[in-house]
Amino acid sequence: MNKEIIVIGGGASGLAAAIAAKEEGRDILLIEKESKLGGILNQCIHNGFGLEVFKEEYTGPEYANKYVQKFHESKIDFLLDTTVLHIDKIENGFEIILSSKVTGMKKVTCQSIIMSTGCYERTRGSISIPGDRPYGVITAGSAQRYLNIDGYMIGKKVFILGSGDIGLIMARRMYLEGAEVLGVAELMPYSNGLTRNIVQCLNDYNIPLYLSHTVTEIHGNDDNRLESIVIQEVNQSYQPIPGTEREFSVDTLLLSIGLVPDITLMDNLDVEHDLKTKSVKVNQAYETSVPGLFICGNSLQVHDLVDNVSMESERAGKCASEFVLAKKIESNESIKIKAGNNLLFVTPHYVDFAWASRETVIQFRSTSKIEKALLTVSQGDKELLSKRKSFIVPAEMETFTLDMNQIEKGSDILVNLEVL
Repeated sequence: MNKEIIVIGGGASGLAAAIAAKEEGRDILLIEKESKLGGILNQCIHNGFGLEVFKEEYTGPEYANKYVQKFHESKIDFLLDTTVLHIDKIENGFEIILSSKVTGMKKVTCQSIIMSTGCYERTRGSISIPGDRPYGVITAGSAQRYLNIDGYMIGKKVFILGSGDIGLIMARRMYLEGAEVLGVAELMPYSNGLTRNIVQCLNDYNIPLYLSHTVTEIHGNDDNRLESIVIQEVNQSYQPIPGTEREFSVDTLLLSIGLVPDITLMDNLDVEHDLKTKSVKVNQAYETSVPGLFICGNSLQVHDLVDNVSMESERAGKCASEFVLAKKIESNESIKIKAGNNLLFVTPHYVDFAWASRETVIQFRSTSKIEKALLTVSQGDKELLSKRKSFIVPAEMETFTLDMNQIEKGSDILVNLEVL
């Protein structure tokens, strides 16, 4: 089988990218490892989705269904219950090895790939919490699936480590299901979740948030079930402060300690990686250092809003279509986009003048909470943008756009965030 574009992943990102590329007339195949389209949205039964894209508020399944309906109306080919095992770069594109119960193993080829494989949760092993290894310690996303999809009540006395959005949402969800939620501990001096989730999921239900705290002990009983945990305050070096121990009797510890882009399928491809996003580097068309290999959504950078995932992925789908049509200008020139003061990262990482027709949508995260700041973007001595910003927090992605007419060849672009 040969296709112009293959999209890997059928969540919000993959659906949006596939639809956008199909609207440009491309021959597409979407591959999804689960038995239905929609991805993680299918287990996110809370509302808050769609305000940017649809100007209405939906639950996760409702938001996904809007895209699934449009996907089917677009008559895009797709495979469910199918796993991508391996990707190779070949002379005129890519060769992909697939596996499914129906077809067994098979090879497909394409001119371009859009990676929309999402992200995965960090586990207990990622942070090496000391103590016993009892049952009852589980990632918040897994708990969400067990409760919302499978209908399992996973615990009655719950504590949450990490204030990521899934953890905050699960605090409210467990409370509404009748569990006693004893608190949320966050290592940083600020929350890593959206402000609205702090208010709606913790404050509205009087669930305590312990900032600058972490779990330092886990205790199991004789049946190897979780019995209690100990949290401690940490200093500026994130080391536990003696004498600040607090013990909680719990049967469940949910971990909401961060998400990591899933780029394992790129392991054998010659892509340039970014240590800050834990993904790969891209130009303004979302193209990696491998020509024709595009990436978008949470596999490129972990987003806080699914609406932004969809909009980014639509842009990536259109760019992949342009690649297939060979609309890129012949150019070997590019410049870097660099993260300056108070910025954790910026994406994209390059402006490639082969994509001179594309505007450059730049996204960034700050390294800390800033009440008032001045965002400046410069290229050499030339100022491209200057804008005052209020209430910048690491949990929320910031976005701005540069017109390619503003950008010149030669000097790199520097993005700075100065505290006012």
